[in-house]
Amino acid sequence: MQELVFSIADVTAVVPEIIVGVSACLLLMVDLFVKEERKEIVGWLAILAIIFAGVGTVCLASVEARTVMAGMYVVDLYSALFKMTLYIGAIFTILLSLNYMKSEGVEYRGEYYALILFALTGMMCISSGADLLTIYLGIELMALPIYVLVGYIKKSPTSNEAAMKYVILGAFSSGILLYGVSLIYGYTGTTNLAGIAAGITASGTDSPVLTFGVLLLTVGLCFKVAGFPFHMWAPDAYEGAPTSITAFMAVGAKAAAFAGAVRIFMAALEPAFADWQAILIIVAVGSMFYGNITAITQTNIKRMLAYSSIGHAGYALLGLIAGTADGAASIIFYMFVYTFMNLGAFGVIILLRKCTGKGDMIDDYRGLAKNNRLVAVVMLIIMFSLAGIPPTAGFMGKFYIFMALIDQGMITLAVVSIVSTAIAAFFYIRIVLLMYMKEPEGEFDLVKSYSVYYVLAICIMAVIVLGVYPGAFMHLAKAAAIIM
Repeated sequence: MQELVFSIADVTAVVPEIIVGVSACLLLMVDLFVKEERKEIVGWLAILAIIFAGVGTVCLASVEARTVMAGMYVVDLYSALFKMTLYIGAIFTILLSLNYMKSEGVEYRGEYYALILFALTGMMCISSGADLLTIYLGIELMALPIYVLVGYIKKSPTSNEAAMKYVILGAFSSGILLYGVSLIYGYTGTTNLAGIAAGITASGTDSPVLTFGVLLLTVGLCFKVAGFPFHMWAPDAYEGAPTSITAFMAVGAKAAAFAGAVRIFMAALEPAFADWQAILIIVAVGSMFYGNITAITQTNIKRMLAYSSIGHAGYALLGLIAGTADGAASIIFYMFVYTFMNLGAFGVIILLRKCTGKGDMIDDYRGLAKNNRLVAVVMLIIMFSLAGIPPTAGFMGKFYIFMALIDQGMITLAVVSIVSTAIAAFFYIRIVLLMYMKEPEGEFDLVKSYSVYYVLAICIMAVIVLGVYPGAFMHLAKAAAIIM
């Protein structure tokens, strides 16, 4: 067995992860000395820690990939871009939480923010994982805190039920994923991504062991991204979790899972491309149509966004199916814009709640434009972007993915995806029509929270700017995809 020897360079490469992980532990102790009425300080300290980690990530980012920790960890532009997406998701989640937890009457504890940081640490490990075991450990470190956060509202039966379902299905999927890892290891003799690719190239792709291992890996990863038919946990978890945590799951967990999936499929399993491409086509088409059609029937907006996220997972999987650097770059871009779109949507939901539960049902948005035009405009832009209507960032995200397919001659799949996008537009536009074409049934007593206002303002600016001028970030994404 190879001896693991860590150098100063190895430790330096994981400084951002150390900052976030250590800060999570320190926050648990700091919380003991902060008075109940000043618990927000713990949240601001968590944000500060993430900012320091972001600075470290920017300093370490390089056009040339650098492998550390005996080849188990990689520092490159690809991981840096995904980590910046994750930092944005975590910071905005905390900002959405500062007032939300009080308005919901939830007991305010610093462990809430520590759990977010622990989950973020796992997400960062997934983004930089150059070994199947590193990625698997990152997935578990991400999942365990999120299980707790989903059931954080202890007095809510819905929250408790959602957490229980998520834990059971999550454990099941983790077992499947680990079994797939063991089969791949048995066939290639290594869990290193580059070593797996070399082993498959040398031994060929005709072995049933490899085929079954690829199948199990695909099933495990599709569960993490909520792809059909492995989406069962998403609607209940999205509905039952605190709304701020629903936002964190929707953007952070999904982006991290795709960061790992792209590395595994397009680096380690690239020689077996034909095997997993066929599986992913079925999953992607099923996700797009099942997610979008089922979303039409929903009356709860969080469940609607859950089924919507299943559809969006299908769109992102199309970038993997293309199997090219442009396809990988389109996933990076899509996850980045998806973060702003979803955080904006859940931010509006939080504004409407204010202890009454209002804002969770789609009918709650009836006549919003008559009472609060600014919030209605924010929701309109977010809904248009999620639907992929130009000139929003959502349109550009889908455009790059469809072009990656067309460049590979997969025109039929691109047309099918466009049809599913047209179906999705129905339930997004339905909310817009309710806001602008219906009379309100009562007054809208919105939450007054500057932190939520800041999140919404930044999300709207990002959606517009990335829709009108996507070139700068897409250039970075393409550079990252080439060195992946």
